[in-house]
Amino acid sequence: MFLIKNATIIDPNSKHNGKKVDILINKGTIKEIGKNLSAGKSAKLIEGKKLQVSPGWLDIGAQVGEPGFEQREDLASVSAVAAAGGFTALACFPNTAPPIHSKSEVSFLKNNTQLVDFYPIGAVSRDCAGGDLAEIYDMAKAGAVAFSDGAKSIASAGLMKRGLHYVKGIDGLLINHPHDVSLGKGGQLHEGEISTKLGMKGIPALSETLMLKRDLDLLEYTDSKLHVHNISTAESVKLVKTAKAKGLKVTASVSIMQLIYTHEALESFDPNFKVNPPLREKKDVKALWKGVQDGTIDIVNSNHTPLETEAKKLEFVYADFGVTGLQTVFPLLNTHFGDTLTAEKLVNLLAIQPRKILNLPIPSIAEGATANLTIFDNTTEWTFTRKEVQSKSFNSPHIGTNFKGQVLGIINGNYANL
Repeated sequence: MFLIKNATIIDPNSKHNGKKVDILINKGTIKEIGKNLSAGKSAKLIEGKKLQVSPGWLDIGAQVGEPGFEQREDLASVSAVAAAGGFTALACFPNTAPPIHSKSEVSFLKNNTQLVDFYPIGAVSRDCAGGDLAEIYDMAKAGAVAFSDGAKSIASAGLMKRGLHYVKGIDGLLINHPHDVSLGKGGQLHEGEISTKLGMKGIPALSETLMLKRDLDLLEYTDSKLHVHNISTAESVKLVKTAKAKGLKVTASVSIMQLIYTHEALESFDPNFKVNPPLREKKDVKALWKGVQDGTIDIVNSNHTPLETEAKKLEFVYADFGVTGLQTVFPLLNTHFGDTLTAEKLVNLLAIQPRKILNLPIPSIAEGATANLTIFDNTTEWTFTRKEVQSKSFNSPHIGTNFKGQVLGIINGNYANL
């Protein structure tokens, strides 16, 4: 039993939205919401000066590691990372070994939920190799919530068209990260002044926008549904905005790193800033944030990509792309944008819109509902130290960073992390 005291509810679907109340939870269910509630000595008391409670957050596109890459992350560790970051659910990408490309892998993830809910994203192509279509229908029946080759962009226009046609037939969703590898082969960072200065091959913005234009044309042709994963350029924001104005069924996300940092961070040769998509220019960061504010960009995600030391702590050109991110999405957003980002907008980006995109039920804070809650405080100042890291991997540039705003815990049915 849990009793949350004097917490402001942030939930547009709740009649208690914006009110400061107590919340009593017993056996995973919200039993009572009101003022001056009390409970027995067995109840765990959760209180603070500036508590806020929202529906549990959901991240789209995290890499979970298991099966195949348990040295980076397994289901238990990624659950702990997600919970520490305020996420009660993960829609995880299929880039495991074996990949999530049949109903067996989907069932494995669905049946191994630990603390947080796993919503598998099935592969579009067998082995995420860009060739033959995977078992999309069977995976959908087994519980896959969308289809994507994850970190591997779909290079073939023919495969992209077939995938869009196929998911339309089951009222599904295709997710693609637009990145034409052939235009930036061997690239280490954004193609621009910094790549020239460092003498490294760059990844041009065109590698993203060219594929995005193709995907949007194919989307219009097939009249299907597409989620554009992790756009990073000002031109991409324009393209998505135009597509939405035309009535295309498209949504878009941005990674938290692309909202905060520019390619100038790479001047230090810190491989933890080597991410995919690459950090771009100031004009891109400005356009991305404007896209978040006006709704062109629907969600912000972690782009959580855990990597073992042997893959990351290398000379810059040899280090893999990727950064852990689940624990730092909220503190980064609140620290950098807290003055302009309302609590309602934050919850929309992290809890409401991700579920709308995946056509999942949206938890509500109401008496009788299953408790699916994120508890946070946007005023607490703290330091993200190595001891706080819940991941098996430490490829984060934020260890040692001072933040404003902290997740205090989650309650997800009969599970809690407080």
